[in-house]
Amino acid sequence: MPTLRLIVARCAVSYTGRLGTVLPSAVRLLVLKADGSVMVHADSGGYKPQNWMTAPTTIVVEGDPPERIEVRKRAGSERLEIAIEEVLADVTHEADVAVALEKDGVERDLQELLAAQPGYCGEGFRLARREWPTDIGPVDLMCREGADGWVAVEIKRVGTIEAVEQLSRYLERIRLDPALGECRGVLAAQQIKPQARVLAGSRGIACVEVDLELLRGDRAPDLTLFALPVS
Repeated sequence: MPTLRLIVARCAVSYTGRLGTVLPSAVRLLVLKADGSVMVHADSGGYKPQNWMTAPTTIVVEGDPPERIEVRKRAGSERLEIAIEEVLADVTHEADVAVALEKDGVERDLQELLAAQPGYCGEGFRLARREWPTDIGPVDLMCREGADGWVAVEIKRVGTIEAVEQLSRYLERIRLDPALGECRGVLAAQQIKPQARVLAGSRGIACVEVDLELLRGDRAPDLTLFALPVS
């Protein structure tokens, strides 16, 4: 069974390899994983470790309680050295074998649902192909519109400026084909950031927010009531 070792200690950390870094003595959390990954965390900086080494590595722990930990890359010259002054906690746990992370509403799910119901991306859209190839990567959906219109649809969980830039690059390549020179773009996402809408609008790209529950048929569309004019 894989083991996970957690050490809270006052320590100093030095790294040598592509560059050299030093962390002065402070209380930190050291995470030693069975796959050889090592992370050095402080009580600041959010989820990102102050220093780390990714697998595959060789880990040498000297002393009991530990006084020094050396982590070396199996290939190359990278080395992480942890000099421990005081151990405050040292626990080892058995870890379950990793299982795939289940995500709700990932882009693949959205792409499959919108491919089956392209009208949610735009009125009258008809699917021509999923994963339409370009020389810099595939656009998620290529749809037809009207008699001879083409529309490239890029699908994201969250529409960001980066998503608009990505779709812009695809459109630039797609439009090199004279038959697709008038192809327009649509960014479809569960949520679209305001800055992304502004950038998309400046580039003639439409934005469409899609409801995953509605796509799945888990709920009915909202009804809109219109007041009748009074005679």
